[in-house]
Amino acid sequence: MPNRSRRLGRRVVTFLPLAVLIVVVPIALFGGDEDDLESVATSTTAAPTETTAIATTSTNPAPSTSLPDGAEAAVVVSVTDGDTIRVDHAGGSDDPLRLVGINTPESGECFGLESTVALESLLSGQTVVMVSDVSDRDQFGRLLRYVYLTDSTFVNEVMVRQGYALAREYPPDTGQADLLASAQQQAEAERLGLWSPDACGPPADANLVITHVEADAPGDDHDNLNGEWVEITNQGSSSTDLTGWILKDESATHRYRFPDQFTISEDSVVSVYTGCGSDATTTLYWCSPGAVWNNPGDTAFLLDPSGNIHDRFGW
Repeated sequence: MPNRSRRLGRRVVTFLPLAVLIVVVPIALFGGDEDDLESVATSTTAAPTETTAIATTSTNPAPSTSLPDGAEAAVVVSVTDGDTIRVDHAGGSDDPLRLVGINTPESGECFGLESTVALESLLSGQTVVMVSDVSDRDQFGRLLRYVYLTDSTFVNEVMVRQGYALAREYPPDTGQADLLASAQQQAEAERLGLWSPDACGPPADANLVITHVEADAPGDDHDNLNGEWVEITNQGSSSTDLTGWILKDESATHRYRFPDQFTISEDSVVSVYTGCGSDATTTLYWCSPGAVWNNPGDTAFLLDPSGNIHDRFGW
C-alpha cells in the first residue's frame, strides 16, 4: 500500500519474539477533531520521563526492586481493550488506565478483538511499572501512562511494533512519540497485524489512492466544514464500487461510509467534504457535526469493505 507518513522515528528498536502466541486525542488544539472522546488530559503532575524500550522473552519476570524516577508499580486487574486496562496501585487504589501514545480499533471493528487478546497475553495478572509523561488523568478519570513489564519491556511499543495498535500523538504527552512512530513504520514495512493487506479479510481488487487532504480550512475549521476535504483518485484500470468502503481519521469517533452503489470511474477523482451538501459524481459530503481533520497532524485511512487498510495519508 502507498505510504505517506508525516514523521520518521529517530530510533529503531528490534524486538525479540514474545514467548506467548498472540492469536489471530487529545482533542486538537489548533482546529479539527475536537469531538474525539479519546484521552484528553485534565491535569499535570510530572515532566516527561525518558525511558528505554527493551524486548524480552520473559512473560512472568521477577518484580523490580528499584523504579525509575516518577514511576509507580501496579498490578493489572483486568484488560478492557487493546489500549485500556485497570490497575491496583497506591495501597489498593483500583483505577482505569489508558496507554499513552497508541490507539487500537474499537470493539466490533477489525482487529479490535485481536488487539485486546494481545494486550491480555502481555499483561493479565502482571506486575507492571507505570510512567507518566506530562498529564496525570484524562477527562474520564483514567490514568494516562506508559506501561512497562518489570523486565523493562515497553508495552505501548510492543503493541504498535506487532501491528495491534496505531501510534498516535496525544499532546502534551508526546515524550515517546518518535519511538512509537518508528515502531509503526517497522510494523507497516513488515505488514504485521493491521498492516497486512488481508488483516480483516479478502482485500479489494482496486487501486484507490488518497492523493490530498485539506485539513486546515480557511478561518475556524468548525465554521467552515466544507473548507476541509479529502481527495481520492482511482488509479486503476476499471471503475470501483465504493459500497462498504470507509474513510476515517486516527480517532475512535470519525467514520464516513461511502454511499451504497457509489462508483468512482477509472482515472477519476472524488472529493469528500466534511460538511453537508448534495452528493454528485465527483463530490461527496460527510455532513459531520464538527471538523474532522487535526491541523497539526493526523492520518486519513481508506478502508476496503473487509476493513483492511487500503491506503493512508499522514501529515
